[in-house]
Order: sequence, then structure tokens, then C-alpha cells
Amino acid sequence: MSAALDYAKRLIAESSVTPATGSVFDAMEQMLAPLGFDTHRFLRGEGAKGSDEAPVENLFAIRRGPAGSKHLAFAGHLDVVPPGEGWESDPFEPTERGELLFGRGAVDMKGGIAAMVAAVADVPQDAGTISFIITGDEEGPALHGTRALIDYMDAEGIRPDLCLVGEPTSVNRLGDMMKIGRRGSVNIWLTVEGTQGHVAYPHLADNPIPKLVAMLAELDALTLDTGTDWFQPSNLEITDIEVGNTAHNVIPAEAKARISIRFNDVHTGATLSERVAAIAEKHGGRALPIISGEPFLTAPGAFSDMLAAAVEAETGIKPEASTTGGTSDARFLRSVCPVIEFGLCNATMHKRDEAVAMPDLDTLARIYTRAAIGALALDGTHNKA
Repeated sequence: MSAALDYAKRLIAESSVTPATGSVFDAMEQMLAPLGFDTHRFLRGEGAKGSDEAPVENLFAIRRGPAGSKHLAFAGHLDVVPPGEGWESDPFEPTERGELLFGRGAVDMKGGIAAMVAAVADVPQDAGTISFIITGDEEGPALHGTRALIDYMDAEGIRPDLCLVGEPTSVNRLGDMMKIGRRGSVNIWLTVEGTQGHVAYPHLADNPIPKLVAMLAELDALTLDTGTDWFQPSNLEITDIEVGNTAHNVIPAEAKARISIRFNDVHTGATLSERVAAIAEKHGGRALPIISGEPFLTAPGAFSDMLAAAVEAETGIKPEASTTGGTSDARFLRSVCPVIEFGLCNATMHKRDEAVAMPDLDTLARIYTRAAIGALALDGTHNKA
């Protein structure tokens, strides 16, 4: 059994539904220790007294190279989404069927982390410093995970030169896509107040629903932009409408909705929030935004060229540089150093019977080895975040 496959099985076998703590981090630490890594683990987000907020575990591990050498960080998460029902086998019992390894987290992203750990065994220590930035809070609110790890690194004076996130970015086959940026994300809760009353006496009430409908129609008709060189057009989607009226003859007192905007670097979360708030106010409502990430781009350059060459050397294909898809913890890490995401095929992530092609684990480990050696050898002209 290859190291990458062994590590993947050990991680999948630990149930780690977000927020993750405990045994899955024990397994990670046990894999890193023989490779010369010093590991620091800590909990965040235990919650105030009386809170039901669950704690989150984070792990930072480092193997230092020669003084003054480059520092590459591998980043990822050990938490997974709930497996759901209907699996052919136990989602936390790694199971081989043909060339596939089944289990929750096989591709998102315990398989990627396993390949990273296997990869560093073949990177000479004198090549430079390597670290792991691993959280148990990526699939959840992401409040106490990577951001807490960044705070820890800042306090310790640790700053990687480059970061490679192992999210499953490949689409049809391993190596066909890497992510050099991500769109931003903002969710906005909309509320319109009215006056409750009898439907037969509308002059004595104030129905909020027509106002909300008009507001949503104006928002839905917006063309935010037409895209940029590296980003697709921003999109606004209505994701929820709520009135909660159980009576057929009552005009409700309140109507609510929620929208989600994924936006490119033409905008910021604040400017979009202000624009939506103005439209909401025009229709007698109010808006409450929560910005979960700003757009970022690691412009093509030495880092992306090196990674593309490593992928092509092992797979025979050159990855497309893309900014598509949802958000990831790269949105936080981009404040530390240039960051690129590359990993396994994402077709089964979050699905029932999630699975990874076992040969892909070994190929990915070899790509990561090449990428680590290449990143540590780059001069100071690499990309800027």
C-alpha cells in the first residue's frame, strides 16, 4: 500500500463532521511526526457561557529548512460535511471497490491532505521550510479555523512565502484545472415591515409582500458586470422567501427574503451591500449583509507556471487557470502570501458514496513533491497576492 493511500484511509476512518476535533487530528499529527514536523494544536470557538457553539480544532506543523530558505505552506481542512443516508458502505470505513476508495472526505479533502503528507517525505529538508495549515472549520462557518491559524502564525512571526491549498479543483481528470483566485461572497437578509390586518379591510393594513416582490424584481434584474479577464460575471441569486403566514385571511406584518451574491474583483462586499441596501430602502425595507469573503487573484506568474509544469510532468496535461466555483479558505490565506489551489477531481465531493481514484492519490503526491521542490527554489519574483 502506498503512503498516500495509507494516510487517506487513516484520515477517512476518523469521523470528523464539521466542526472537527480530536482523533482525526491525532492521526494527522502521528503521520507528520516521523517526517520531522513540530506540531501545535489548539481549540477555538468554545462559545460563551450558555452557548451551544462547538469548539474547533486547528493544527499548525512546521519542518524548518536552512536559515533564510523559502517557506511553502500546504493548507487544507480535516472537517467534512455530514455523510447523509444511503451509502453503499459505512462513510467512515474506507472501502476499496475496483480502483476507487470510498469514504466521506475521500476527495474533500482528506485525500488531498494525505497526498500532501506523502509528498513531503520526498522533499529534502535542506530544500527549505514546509508547513501545514490545517483546520477543522472549513465546511462550517469558518469563523474559528484558518483565520485563527493566521493569528497564531502572526503571533509567532511565521509567514510563508507561498501557499498551496489542496482543495479538489480538477473537473474531468486529475490535473485539468487549478484555481488562481476566487470570487467574493456576500449573503444579504432582506426585511419589509407592514401592518397586520384582515384581507377584507386592506385599507386598515399595510401588506409588505408586494413591496418585497417589487424589491426582489429590481434586484433580480440587475446586471452587476460582464466579467473580467480572469473572472466570470458576478451573479445575484434569490435564495429564500419567508412570510410564515398560516392564515388565509390575514395580511401579514412582515415579509423576508435572502439573496446571495458571488462577485468578481470589479466589486467589494461593502459596495454591493450598500447598493442592495439602497434598493431595499427604496421599497420600504432594510438589508443585513454578511460578507464571507472578498475576491482575490494570484496573477499568473512564476508560482502558477511552476505548478502547471509539475502537473504536466505527471499527468501530461496543462491545468487551466481558473477562478470559478465557490469560496474556500484561500480567501483568508491570500492575506498572508500568494496562494493557489490544486487537488483531486471534485465530481463526488459532498455527495453520497464520495470516492477517489486510488492511482490519483499517488499521482497527486508526486505533483505535490515536484511543486514543493519547485516553490522552494523560486526566487523573489514570484506572484504577489
